[in-house]
Amino acid sequence: METNQSWVTEFILVGFQLSSEMELLIFWVFSLLYIFSLLANGITLGLIWSDPQLHTPMHFFLSHLAIIDIAYASSSIPNMLRNLVQHKRTISFISYLVQMTLCLTVAGTECMILVVMSYDRYVAICHPLQYIIIMNWRRCTVLAVISWVCGFSLVIINIFLLVRLPFCGPQEVNHFFCEMLAVLKLACADTWVNTFIVFVGGVLILIGPFSLMLISYTCILWDTLKIKSKEGRKKAFSTCSSHLCVVGLYFGIAMLLYLVPDDSQRQETQKILTLFYGLFNPLLNPLIYSLRNAQVKGGFYRALGQKRGT
Repeated sequence: METNQSWVTEFILVGFQLSSEMELLIFWVFSLLYIFSLLANGITLGLIWSDPQLHTPMHFFLSHLAIIDIAYASSSIPNMLRNLVQHKRTISFISYLVQMTLCLTVAGTECMILVVMSYDRYVAICHPLQYIIIMNWRRCTVLAVISWVCGFSLVIINIFLLVRLPFCGPQEVNHFFCEMLAVLKLACADTWVNTFIVFVGGVLILIGPFSLMLISYTCILWDTLKIKSKEGRKKAFSTCSSHLCVVGLYFGIAMLLYLVPDDSQRQETQKILTLFYGLFNPLLNPLIYSLRNAQVKGGFYRALGQKRGT
């Protein structure tokens, strides 16, 4: 087996086969959505960092989620927008490795952060008197670091196995960005090990965390049903509902992409799901948290009040 990719130095991203007029329309629509995504996550991040009342464990992890969403959208969307305008659909192998490293790292880290956020909600609802002791800042920092390390570790394994494959043509990747499974189809060697590792990684980073979240929310539901006050039950459900919305969107799409058997007839559907994953999900996350989180909305109003007062 060749030890490098010297036969092919760049790939051609096929993307979506559309007319020039439609590509221009999509460029403006996606550009606006991307800008809104950056603004929404940036505002959320700025509020959490600047408002002392939002310096809590829950909002600490929410700030990590905002950073992840900004990084994930920025890793692939700008290149896709450039291709739509310039019709230059090539990407070098080195650029692909950088893009894929960033994409996989933040995607894996988001899975872990969502697990940690579910644990935070479990402690807040099921052990409210011990919350400050359990979710101290040292533990929050350790959990955040572990999340990032886990996300990066899976990337290193996949990238190491990928660079050992020979790519001798064709160069066309049937995607709008260099998605791992789409690129593996172009290798001039047996890729079963790479495909197997991608699947195992998907199981570990999706099924494992999702199972832990189900356990957390089962315990939360059980304790919530014991609350005699209707208002108390409503408050507990409201606390977790935004997180459940994000979890449903994120893990549902990810499982369809990486755990469902590959099928050539599903390639266009997979591209649409990946686009939703990379563009719409980072936009929806801050909107869901902002609209359903009274503390974040309060921070926003306080920031507006300070601005008007100056």
